[in-house]
Amino acid sequence: VNILVLDTEVYSNTGGQTSKATPRGAVAKFSASGKPTAKKDLAMIAMSYENVYVAQVAYGAKDIQTLRAFLEAESWDGPSIIIAYSPCIAWGNDLSRNHEMQDLAVRSGHWPLLRYDPRRAEQGRNPLHLDSTEPSIPYREYAATEARFNVLARTHPGRSQQFLDAAQRQVHERYRHYRELADLPGPEPATKET
Repeated sequence: VNILVLDTEVYSNTGGQTSKATPRGAVAKFSASGKPTAKKDLAMIAMSYENVYVAQVAYGAKDIQTLRAFLEAESWDGPSIIIAYSPCIAWGNDLSRNHEMQDLAVRSGHWPLLRYDPRRAEQGRNPLHLDSTEPSIPYREYAATEARFNVLARTHPGRSQQFLDAAQRQVHERYRHYRELADLPGPEPATKET
């Protein structure tokens, strides 16, 4: 089973309602004053199964990483899930800027690129490969380009500031966590019983 999740960070099929995938501080239907909680980490949830190929991609930021993830997922003899950053019209943005939006999301650390390949564990290597570098722009710079965050900055500037500060801390904590996991030594290769 190969699954592709087009993560729009809202319930797009019902008109852009807030979901567990909506990032902190984003304005969407049912969160007019900004979503107060962090976005769920679907990649981390999927990796916890250990036998699932998992990738998080944004082709507008790194098209080669996206292609590599699709090829690896297809070749994995087991379930795979690719989670693709997918800007949505419900965000209120001009989608002709799609590639730029993806690039900013990755560079800010909002959307870390990664691949988790269980075959690497079978070879005694760490199955997690973090394809993103440390965030290179402030989260605020990414959020400032998106209407779903700017609305809150205009209507509730104090609340917006709190959410931006919390999101910036979260970005750094998540990157550090993924970096630590990716830097761990691989497991001992399984020995075959004779």
